[in-house]
Parts: sequence; structure tokens; C-alpha cells
Amino acid sequence: MRLVSLLPSATEIVYALGLGDDLVGVTFECDEPASARVEKTVVVGGKDTRGMAPGEIDAYVRGRLAEGGDLYTLHADALADLDPELILTQDLCRVCALPSGHVTDALEHLGCRADVVSLDPYTLDEVLGTIRAVGAAAGVEDRAEKLITGLRGRLTAVAAAVAGRGRPRVAVVEWVDPPFTAGHWVPDLVVAAGGDPVAARGGKRSVETTYAELATPAPEIVLVTPCGFHLDGAVEQARRVVPHFPDAQVWALDADGLIVRPGPRLVDGVEAIAAILHPGAVPLPPPGAVARVR
Repeated sequence: MRLVSLLPSATEIVYALGLGDDLVGVTFECDEPASARVEKTVVVGGKDTRGMAPGEIDAYVRGRLAEGGDLYTLHADALADLDPELILTQDLCRVCALPSGHVTDALEHLGCRADVVSLDPYTLDEVLGTIRAVGAAAGVEDRAEKLITGLRGRLTAVAAAVAGRGRPRVAVVEWVDPPFTAGHWVPDLVVAAGGDPVAARGGKRSVETTYAELATPAPEIVLVTPCGFHLDGAVEQARRVVPHFPDAQVWALDADGLIVRPGPRLVDGVEAIAAILHPGAVPLPPPGAVARVR
């Protein structure tokens, strides 16, 4: 089956299911595995925001959306040349990827008959469900169930390791300028890691807030996980967050690798957060995953 992935998390699911050789098209943001963007045809492009400050990125996104514009560009001719049978996309967030409606319209215009599967999880359980959905659509249901069983086994191991320990209050900053709350599946990651998520919106969209509101529940630990950034960028932004939480530990995390992409590596994120919240209870994450800023 010829597969096209229009979001990085779907690309990661495809490879985790052993379907990398069937994947023919990806987005310009698909960087896991690193070879995906090099070996596959890029069918979705977008603005390179490297070098832009968080506030500048936010202003650009708001401006584009207010104009009714798109943040991503579908290279329709490239997509047609690939003649895909299955396309994985989403409707979860216009800021994160191309909406499925745009894809369907393009396919109708091109005369392509690919199946389009939209992956739109809001909770950690629903993220695991998207693995099952991709497996079913690609005809590898057994592989999907095996992968899910393994991921749930790791979550169970973390739960056992932190059982009986106190649950520190944890605030997650998903964007720093302006600040955004933890939403969607992110509070689930904190709970699974043995923490108490505060100022959060579990199972709901992340929304703009203020640092005063984030600090009001007196979090003991603050995790900075800016969408679209790996650890180096998160560390830089976490330094700006430190003054707003004078009494809390502040940690930066590889957001794209561990937190914000709804795929198998969210379990890596749970394990990394557990290592922060409960030192010694679980093994430390590998270098490049987390860093304490204060």
C-alpha cells in the first residue's frame, strides 16, 4: 500500500508499525526518523520559523488565520504523482497540520481515489487508538495491537514505579509568548507519570492564559514544552519562564520528541516526566530529552 503522511506523528506511527517502506510522501516537518524527510517526497510545505521568537511566531499564526489563510501548502502535483492509496491527516489543529478537508478537496480536483484517515485524538487513550486506526487502514491490525500492548506495558511499569509516592503539582507551559495552558493529552502524561496537573485542560484544546493564572495553583514543578521545538529551543524559552515561578523547579523538554506529537513517543514522554517528578523511581531519559533550567 502506498501511504502518504501529512503530519509528523502519523509518520512516526507508520514507521513504528514497520510500514516505512510503504511510505512515499511526508511533510517538511517529518523528522523522526531523520531519514523520512530525505528519502520521501515532501508533499506539504510551510513557513520556516527557525530564527523567529515565540511572540513573532504567534503573531504570524494569528495573522494568517485572521486572513483566512493557510499555514501549510499542499503540493498537489507531487501528491498526484505519488498515486497514494492511503493518506493520513488530521482536523485536530490548524496550527499543527493541513486540515483533512483541504486534502479531500485536492483529491477530488486531481481525480485521486485515495482513502483519507483523519487522526484527531484528545487524550492519551485516544492517541493509542489512532495507532489501531492506522493499523486497520493499512491492513496490519496485528502489528498495531502488539505495539499498543507494548506501550501500555510501559505505562503500567511507570505507574507501579511511582505508586505510593506523593504527586507534585505540575504546570505545563505549551507556549511561552503568550503563555498557553497544557491541553489535549498533555495532562494525561503528567498523571501517568505520577504528577498532579494544575492550570490544565485535559482532553480539551490548549488556550491562551496568563502567567499569573499558571502560578496561582503554586506548582512545584514547571515543564516547558513549546510546540515545534526540540530541547535546545525549549531550554532557551524556559529561561524566560523562570521569573514567573520563583518557588518552582523549571524544566525544559524536547517537546516535539516527547510531548506534543500524538504518537508512540508520548510514552517516552511519560517516562521522562516520571524521572523528573520522582528521581530514582524510573531510569533517566537519554541525553537531549530534558534539562533542568532552575
